[in-house]
Amino acid sequence: MTDEADDDGARRRIVVDGITIGAVTGAYGVSFGAVAVAAGLTPVQACVLSLAMFTGGSQFAMVGTIAGGASPFAGAATAVLLGVRNAFYGLQLSRVLEAGGTRRLLAAHLVIDESAAMGSIPGRSRAERRLGFWVTGAAVFVGWNLMTLVGAIGADALEDPG
Repeated sequence: MTDEADDDGARRRIVVDGITIGAVTGAYGVSFGAVAVAAGLTPVQACVLSLAMFTGGSQFAMVGTIAGGASPFAGAATAVLLGVRNAFYGLQLSRVLEAGGTRRLLAAHLVIDESAAMGSIPGRSRAERRLGFWVTGAAVFVGWNLMTLVGAIGADALEDPG
């Protein structure tokens, strides 16, 4: 087998792994959508929150804090504190991604546990780690947000989603 065939096989495995992680992680978006609606958000608000604050732990913390009776500001503060870890991931990944301008902003939005892990696997080339980051980040983003919509609409259709 040639080096080029080995490279194609490695890239294929990275793409399959990233999409698989996206599908599995994305499935949890159903629960976020349902929890957000049960906490008092509309389906549109749940989806906008999910699109804008793309970090599941922070999203759950925010709606959980609000559902517990705290102010939206307390919920946002809790979410920010929990999401700070992504900034540290981003510092490490910046050397791998070498993204500038708009790509840098998009990359920052996709820095989550799963994409950071796929972008940091030792023994992989920089190009392979970059591919792992982008495929995984995109797959989780699409899956999470689609399933958030499904969960929010499903919970909204219930008489008492709580």
